Amino acid sequence: MATSTTFTDIFKSSFIEKTTTFSLTDSLIGLISAFLLGIVIYIVYKKTFNGVIYSHTFNISLMIMTMATSLVIMGISQNVLLSLGMVGALSIVRFRTPIKDPMDLVYLFWSIIVGILCGAGFILLGILGTILISLVIILFANKIVVENPYLLVVKFANGEAADSIDQLLKNSTKKYALKSKSHILEYETEVTYEIRVKENDTKVVSDISQVKGVSSAVMLSYDGNFTA
Repeated sequence: MATSTTFTDIFKSSFIEKTTTFSLTDSLIGLISAFLLGIVIYIVYKKTFNGVIYSHTFNISLMIMTMATSLVIMGISQNVLLSLGMVGALSIVRFRTPIKDPMDLVYLFWSIIVGILCGAGFILLGILGTILISLVIILFANKIVVENPYLLVVKFANGEAADSIDQLLKNSTKKYALKSKSHILEYETEVTYEIRVKENDTKVVSDISQVKGVSSAVMLSYDGNFTA
């Protein structure tokens, strides 16, 4: 009489029993290595940050991501079924936090790679790569000059003010571009410029406020993205 293999019989096989066969010492070494290298990434990011607003939570997440990636890789390497389940679980995850700075993407990729290397047992390669990448970032970080753009929002009441504002921007800024223009009321117009000032000189907003016909002038720092 032929016997059939059921789904339960598969899960009773030695294929599943291998989930408990892992080295606690190797796992601790991998996690500790990922933690230490994550600290290095944390320090490098904090010391070389040149953006507008430093995010401490993002920096902490880099270190945690290194350890979490290492943990996932160690789990996947021990059992094939676990690896398939992990792939299925990660395939439904959607990350909606926008990453606007290309260097932030570099740090994220760096953290993930270090976590993979530590989890796979290539700790020395992770250390060597971390040292070299840190040196490159530190050497070139101080040579990167960040020129923060500004949004200048001006409200004025007549057509003569527009010509005066354009002339003033030509003389007082390094570069400017009209982003939007709207008529709030029949007699009032609002315009938005993207400007780049000379040596962080914000005196231009005071000069524009004194132009005849201008009712208000506001200058805001922003990250380069604008939605009209």
